Amino acid sequence: MDGGVSTQDNWSVGGRTFHSRLIVGTGKYADYAQNAAAAEAAGAEIVTVALRRVNLSDPTQPMLADFVKPDRFVYLPNTAGCFTGEEAVRTLRLAREAGGWDLVKLEVLSNTKHLLPDMEETLRALKLLIADGFTVMVYCTDDPVYAVKLEEAGAAAIMPAAAPIGSGLGIQNHLNLALIIEQSKVPVLVDAGVGTASDATLAMELGCDAVLMNTAIAQAKDPIRMATAMKHAVIAGREAFLAGRMAKKMYAEPSSPLSGLI
Repeated sequence: MDGGVSTQDNWSVGGRTFHSRLIVGTGKYADYAQNAAAAEAAGAEIVTVALRRVNLSDPTQPMLADFVKPDRFVYLPNTAGCFTGEEAVRTLRLAREAGGWDLVKLEVLSNTKHLLPDMEETLRALKLLIADGFTVMVYCTDDPVYAVKLEEAGAAAIMPAAAPIGSGLGIQNHLNLALIIEQSKVPVLVDAGVGTASDATLAMELGCDAVLMNTAIAQAKDPIRMATAMKHAVIAGREAFLAGRMAKKMYAEPSSPLSGLI
């Protein structure tokens, strides 16, 4: 047993198997050292790397890999900051040349205040990346119809936003997320919008395979403590999902039998 969860309760994506169901980001921290400490406290095995926003190649500046070490964490390059399919594809091709990464996270944002994914561009970019040999986890809206299109196009995982990136609003549409989980044959991960531990627990109770977050940990007053809280929240939610919650009822039911009362 590890943290109360059986070591057999793993999940897989892109032919790789993981035990931790919490993925953390590598942005918005005070520095890379704090980022590394938070990733360790979270018990994460995967970290997302925004290729346009972190230093992976300039040795004259602090480098992410010197703190969040690639031999300890699986790097999941993402296309944060991309607004067209061409930008996303070019970014990930450069990542593959630089680090050999082929398991990647695709996100193509709409240039709006809410920064929700542009799903038409996302689907188009996904098809280009699949044709180019990438294994693609896809950030998307919580639209069950588009989730099917992404899976049919070859997505390795579906990653619906709980709420806009960095908003901390938590899961806004439980129904759509539940529909996506029910219909998907690939892993489903809540990605974006988590604000606190209860949001992560709810995502796991609904049946998500994992949760990805960045701002909720990085912008907490105590990021390391929040990372620990998120680790336990994901474990608790997963255990509750596996246990199977009691049925909801309209009226009371006594905890003890009423027959035989004195």
